[in-house]
Amino acid sequence: MLLPLEGVKVLDLSHALAGPFCSTMLGDYGAQVIKIEPPGLGDIARAWGSPMPGGETDYFASLHRNKKGMVLDLKNPQGKETFLRMVERCDIVLENYRAGALTRLGLDYATARKRNPGIIYCSISGFGQDGPYRDRPALDLILQAESGMISVTGEAGGHGARAGVSIADLTAGMNAAFGIMLALRAKEQSGIGQAIDVSMMEGQLALLGTMIANHCASGEIPKPMGTAYKALLPYQTFQTRTRDLALAVGSEKLWKIFCPVIGCPELADDPRYRTNGERNTNRDGLIAKLQQVFLTRPYEEWEALLTKHGIPVGAINNLAQVVDHPQVKSRGSIVDIDHPRAGKMRVVGVPVRLSETPGSVRTPSPSLGEHTDQVLGELLGLSASEIDALRATGALG
Repeated sequence: MLLPLEGVKVLDLSHALAGPFCSTMLGDYGAQVIKIEPPGLGDIARAWGSPMPGGETDYFASLHRNKKGMVLDLKNPQGKETFLRMVERCDIVLENYRAGALTRLGLDYATARKRNPGIIYCSISGFGQDGPYRDRPALDLILQAESGMISVTGEAGGHGARAGVSIADLTAGMNAAFGIMLALRAKEQSGIGQAIDVSMMEGQLALLGTMIANHCASGEIPKPMGTAYKALLPYQTFQTRTRDLALAVGSEKLWKIFCPVIGCPELADDPRYRTNGERNTNRDGLIAKLQQVFLTRPYEEWEALLTKHGIPVGAINNLAQVVDHPQVKSRGSIVDIDHPRAGKMRVVGVPVRLSETPGSVRTPSPSLGEHTDQVLGELLGLSASEIDALRATGALG
């Protein structure tokens, strides 16, 4: 069977993380992703991360599998015209330039649509394509701050902390991929493309939705709680004799099972702790009591005991432990690829598994401009002499 997105052609003008994460998702499931980079240094993310053999970085190489790379100068008149000719033969344009940048170049959705009414034009930006913050430059940290995500992340009593990954970028990338799927479905019915406006800000608001709803209802302003969670209790990490333990007692039924299992059956009927609401009201005393209990045994004993009774429990793994995790290894969640310049490397595989048309990591990240001639030949039908002539104009860098 064909891969779900086989035959779909994507012109990927995006850089850094949000847009490339989206196009990687599309490429994993068969889309032909043509990564277009500017002459010179290319995508700014080529310099991010740790260097590997051959001049690649682990950051870029892990993010740009399943793509063809070309160099095209969009400021060059011939480069612009070449891009628009490519638009005529493609399904999707993906970009995450600052809002308005491509309009000034004459390469915005309105222009693209004139050349291809069916084009789906997805724009990812920090704050969206309109509003008072539209023109502000924004990377992930700025959006974690402005959206409120930092204000609820970190240890209790602290100043807030950035999430350990670039969650605003990654959420925007996933939302963009979802938006593109919706637009492709709509195009099947109407034959008409559309513009997609994805903001990193609104992606974070979606993640914070239940907390924002709570604030609007109660007037309370949430603060960092470390690993704890206001909506449920006990739902956090505890120290044991050997290592930290993550515990998630997510229902009243589990609470009644949990208390006898840890040797404290009296807690289940204690009027201070009978319901989740009462446990939250008396949080400090309960957490202190539970912490004393968990220090009486090593993690391994608690894991066996709690798991036996269906209580969700987990270890606090570092990334070395995750790579060697039995579940990760069993499912092949991390895969080996052969990079022509960097050699063998390990990357995270495809996270969404389809039974009949599974995605996969098929090709490594391209070097800067690696497939320029191939793309122009296959997509536009240009001969080698025509490509040479175009290159002579400076359009190809």
